[in-house]
Amino acid sequence: MNKTVSEAIAYRRSCRVYTNEDIETSKVKECLKNAVLAPTSSNLQLWEFYHITNKEVIKNIAHASFNQNAAKTAQQLVIVVARKDLWKKRSKANITFINKVFDKPNMEERLVKRKKVALNYYQKIIPVTYFDILGILGILKYVVFQIIGLFRPIYRQARLSDMRIVAHKSAALAAQNFMISMSEIGYDTCPMEGCDTLRVKHIVGIPKTAEINMIISCGKRDDKGIYGERFRVPFGDVYHVID
Repeated sequence: MNKTVSEAIAYRRSCRVYTNEDIETSKVKECLKNAVLAPTSSNLQLWEFYHITNKEVIKNIAHASFNQNAAKTAQQLVIVVARKDLWKKRSKANITFINKVFDKPNMEERLVKRKKVALNYYQKIIPVTYFDILGILGILKYVVFQIIGLFRPIYRQARLSDMRIVAHKSAALAAQNFMISMSEIGYDTCPMEGCDTLRVKHIVGIPKTAEINMIISCGKRDDKGIYGERFRVPFGDVYHVID
């Protein structure tokens, strides 16, 4: 029986050692389909997923990941990639979708306005936010936005580094969707940041303009694969309620 969401979250642990038991590629792929349902900034979906099932490639990636047990014993790997560089392409995809959805005769005035606002967002706001040249425009936009922010609320994260963070946050949300989905069907994962990203890109053929968000190892947990009880700081230390 599949787990509930709460059960899947509780079951999920970072597994460092997997058994030799195979996992089904098709099931991992279905979990990746859940990954792309994650929320994403401006619906730009600036992510890609490289699903590695080839044992020799896994071995090479494990070497580039400092031979971590979680990588060496993995049955499969998923590389989550942030693609900030694809903002133009993904923005155009949203525009195409909007034009298709609102392509109706005699639309209500509220829908006409909604279409106009949505198109304006992707045709004007997104280019202003994402377009940059060597980070120079980002700095200028940042300064201008801070000045405007003295008089009214404004989006302040306009630098190249800020937009990279936005893309990585969305990619991480998708990665969490994936790991919880894997947990739900009894498969285990371990998100790994420790790797030589340049070597991993070369091994897999990931574009230079892309950025690796994390590598997720996949398999079924070995008894010694979970390193002790889960530790979390007290909830009261991180929870703040504003009445």
